Amino acid sequence: MRPAFLLLAGLVAGTTLATQARADSASAVAGHLQPLADGAAVYQHVCQGCHMPDGRGAMGSGARFPALAGNAKLASPDYPAYVILNGFGGMPSFAGLLTDAQVADVVNHIRTHFGNHYTDTLKPEDVAAQRPTITPEQE
Repeated sequence: MRPAFLLLAGLVAGTTLATQARADSASAVAGHLQPLADGAAVYQHVCQGCHMPDGRGAMGSGARFPALAGNAKLASPDYPAYVILNGFGGMPSFAGLLTDAQVADVVNHIRTHFGNHYTDTLKPEDVAAQRPTITPEQE
């Protein structure tokens, strides 16, 4: 059978996917991640696939993942929190995936690792104040 025929047959039979992936979303599944112990665990589980284990980012095949190592844009904790919650460029929003505490933990982690030495910390209540009222998953 041809793939187009199978797709058409599925539509006629009434079978549909429960959720669909979205290009502007970090996940096709709504809900939060499992508990992660700290910012390092959030970084390892969510961020390092693109930004690399050493935080130096990556480039190639038409994609660019910015370095977090020595990044002056991290001077204010509000900037990385905004990007994590809302997405930016090719990075999707993680608002529907990470809790306020997880966002604060990972922001504090990247601001104190990879050659960054920013000592002021972001608190979960600071993240809550920035959180979009409607996440891309809810649109």
